[in-house]
Amino acid sequence: MRGQVNPQSDMLCLLSPASRVPEHHPLRRVKVLVDEVLRDLSPLFDEMYAELGRPSIPPERLLKAKVLQALYTIRSEALLVEALDYNLLFRWFLDLNLLDPIWDASSFSKNQNRLLQHRTVELFFARLVALAGEHGWVSDAHFTVDGTLIDAWASLKSFQPKTGAQAPTDGDPGNPSVDFHGERRSNATHESTTDREARLLRKGKGKEAKLCFGLHALMENRHGLCVQAQVTSATGVTETAAATELLARQLDQAERAPQTVGADKGYHNAELVSFCREHGIAPHVAQIKARKVTGLDGRTTRTLGYQTSQRVRKRIEEIFGWCKEIGGLRRTRKRGVDRVGLSALLILRAQRAEKTSNSQLSTGFGLAVFFPGRTVFGGIPW
Repeated sequence: MRGQVNPQSDMLCLLSPASRVPEHHPLRRVKVLVDEVLRDLSPLFDEMYAELGRPSIPPERLLKAKVLQALYTIRSEALLVEALDYNLLFRWFLDLNLLDPIWDASSFSKNQNRLLQHRTVELFFARLVALAGEHGWVSDAHFTVDGTLIDAWASLKSFQPKTGAQAPTDGDPGNPSVDFHGERRSNATHESTTDREARLLRKGKGKEAKLCFGLHALMENRHGLCVQAQVTSATGVTETAAATELLARQLDQAERAPQTVGADKGYHNAELVSFCREHGIAPHVAQIKARKVTGLDGRTTRTLGYQTSQRVRKRIEEIFGWCKEIGGLRRTRKRGVDRVGLSALLILRAQRAEKTSNSQLSTGFGLAVFFPGRTVFGGIPW
């Protein structure tokens, strides 16, 4: 029997957004974790806003909305606000009733400076790390450090001489064709007029040069979670400096010093190896042939722990891949190191909340929930 469409809508409907969310939906676990961290940050939110005046949008909702944006790959705040208006799942996550109005997309931009001034996102990220540590979801013994490039929100046409001289164009005021033939361009003599903190860099030999920023991350090996992150201007020599800074942060925040840190050949230098040795950290760094670095020899590279670190360290690429493909960080839509760093921490925070919520189910099973079918460590000693 053919069903019929009834065009008459119900006059009254008693419904809450929570009733439409499945009981085992993954966002339920994420919401519990995020709400717990936000409760701890409530005193900071009181300091950020004046006691008098018109009530603002609760900062908890703005931050949780950014989590949704990263988890569901929503490419702009305008589309995010549009989805909040009709998506019952999103309304439930933000504790919005069906009749509550949605704010304007410009509210996210207006709150950027406030979040940067009070380092709210950094504290939120650090609190998620601490929460995972309290429940035994992260390890404080073995780590991996690495970096990647984020394309800047600026074109090569904006890369102009610092002296003010303009490259010859075809005169089109909208999208001119610029002739760079025969011109030698470098970060020392040129800068982007769109984003002056973006730097021209190429990823490797034979690759094209792009305006970009550097994203550096420190991952704990046992569960593959990011515990420290930093965005810098990509100058080509910041990887080691950023790695030592991330390790120094971990030394200050953790109860005990890391035992090992894995890295690729880009970190095979005296600066990183000597830093690790001074702080009692075994440098499990991939070696460059014909390069000898004091503090890294066969006594370290022949151990089973070194081999394990070299195998597990590649998992940090999954963090960068998630940020770029899911979080939309392949090319940033922000300008400046501070704002790009804020955006990166928001995306990494969403990823950490997702993985941390999954780790509640993986106690005793290693990475079985994160990477089904893959055996990690499998009883192999460090």
